[in-house]
Amino acid sequence: MTTNLGGRIAEILRNKNIKQKDLADRVGVTEATISRYIAGEREPKPEVLANIATALNTTSDYLLDIENDDFDYPKVKRMIGRNASAMTDEEKRELINALFGGD
Repeated sequence: MTTNLGGRIAEILRNKNIKQKDLADRVGVTEATISRYIAGEREPKPEVLANIATALNTTSDYLLDIENDDFDYPKVKRMIGRNASAMTDEEKRELINALFGGD
């Protein structure tokens, strides 16, 4: 895992004025555990990392500093095409909103 994980968590906590205790409560771990993640003394298990990302309204990729800013439109189009028939209308609307920032 990246050594920047703790810094990214700390930055989001600071920017959103969230206390480590509040994050710990949301994620279901102790405040000491969050403190150790921030200090780089421990690494969260994947499911805990996902919960941290959700609680902070971000992604695991962002926290791990592995985001790829290159948008691969053809790949996204293929993925949607393969899965569209299995999606509900609500899921399609959510996807459109996520991609284009609509309401």
